[in-house]
Amino acid sequence: MIGVVGGGVAGLAAAYRLQQAGHEVRVFEASDQVGGLAATYETAGDRIEAYYHHLSKSEETIVELAEELGVGEKVEWRLGKNAYYVEGTVHPLDTPWEILAYPYLSVYDKFRLGMLTLEIDVRGGVPPFDTYDSLEAFEDVPIKEFLVEHTTRGVYDYFFEPLLDAKFGSRKEDVSAAWLLGRIKFRGERDLMRGEILGYFDGGFGVFLDALVEGVGREHITTDARVQDIGFDDEVNSLTVEHDGSVEEHAVESVVVTTMPNLLEEWTGYACDIDFQGSVCAVVGLEDSLTDTYWLNIADDAPFGALIEHTNFVPPERYGGEHLLYCASYVQDLDEALWKMSDAEVEEHWLSGIEDMFPDFSRESVNWMKIARNPRTAPVYERGYLEKVVPYELSEVTEGLYYAGMASRAQYPERSLNGAIVAGFEAAERIS
Repeated sequence: MIGVVGGGVAGLAAAYRLQQAGHEVRVFEASDQVGGLAATYETAGDRIEAYYHHLSKSEETIVELAEELGVGEKVEWRLGKNAYYVEGTVHPLDTPWEILAYPYLSVYDKFRLGMLTLEIDVRGGVPPFDTYDSLEAFEDVPIKEFLVEHTTRGVYDYFFEPLLDAKFGSRKEDVSAAWLLGRIKFRGERDLMRGEILGYFDGGFGVFLDALVEGVGREHITTDARVQDIGFDDEVNSLTVEHDGSVEEHAVESVVVTTMPNLLEEWTGYACDIDFQGSVCAVVGLEDSLTDTYWLNIADDAPFGALIEHTNFVPPERYGGEHLLYCASYVQDLDEALWKMSDAEVEEHWLSGIEDMFPDFSRESVNWMKIARNPRTAPVYERGYLEKVVPYELSEVTEGLYYAGMASRAQYPERSLNGAIVAGFEAAERIS
């Protein structure tokens, strides 16, 4: 038997591929439900993800797997409107005329920003079109230094720096230019006259997750099963698992670990130097819409990093007519005040923040609010990151040990569900 540690999307994808290759597989998930960061809440209609999700056009593996699982027709491509909240005003930034009207960048700033997003280097002479082809070439370049050189100081100060503050906080100076270029490549298709085209599943990502679980077979998945140890000498031979109040030892011939690398180190001694950031993310059920945009970046001081109004992307009718709003913030240190707040304190803190930003907002519009927390939501893509990724095959530790978690190469330069599937497949394909 092959043991898969972790019932998130990476673990389920690995199990699915291994079964297709004829292996007996069992998935062990520590929590009471599978899905990891793709886990869902119930609403008055479709389920909603605890953490916001959408697809970019560049994410092809998840779409191909959806087709394979029989839910490909559920993938739909929608317009995701973006805006920037600056000095008390929401500035839409989708169409050419909205971008031209944005008052905080000069025409030249906007030209240089536009050329970077098109991956055209206009620093001098005849513009080359291959400057940004290799992300590795920018792995050790500080992101601020890169942006000032490849765009303008105004673009950095008035466009990117607030975004970096929201994403990386106190760690922003450590981030590499490769991460930003990877994001530009990752985001994919734009409708030049309307904005960015993003993907979602009719019925939510839970539809895809359910299909993947059925593909693996529910009988091959054990939840509330916390792995305590991986046994090995020259090769992996056992998994020690706590389940239903007892500790069981399972004989295995290989193990795919899809958890965070701190657990990999605890079980095997393999150390990973990648730093991770946590997050606090709330879904708010509202009677009324807050804005007319999907993704609202915030330049002003606010208690959250972004507001994502999901039902400006997917119709509220799918959720019983309610409007669903995500409030989200990254946490760089678990000693930060936000992380230490109770759910009730976070709710008060964030609803007060919405009131400050939108004076017409009324708490009477709030039907419910659910808060999720994760101490390791995403890597900090600092300079030299690629040297720190955990390889898919860990024969340097012992034979039969494989890794497909968030510290894998597939989750660079941006973590995603698509990357999780790629990581799961990569690990599975290395098992003979």
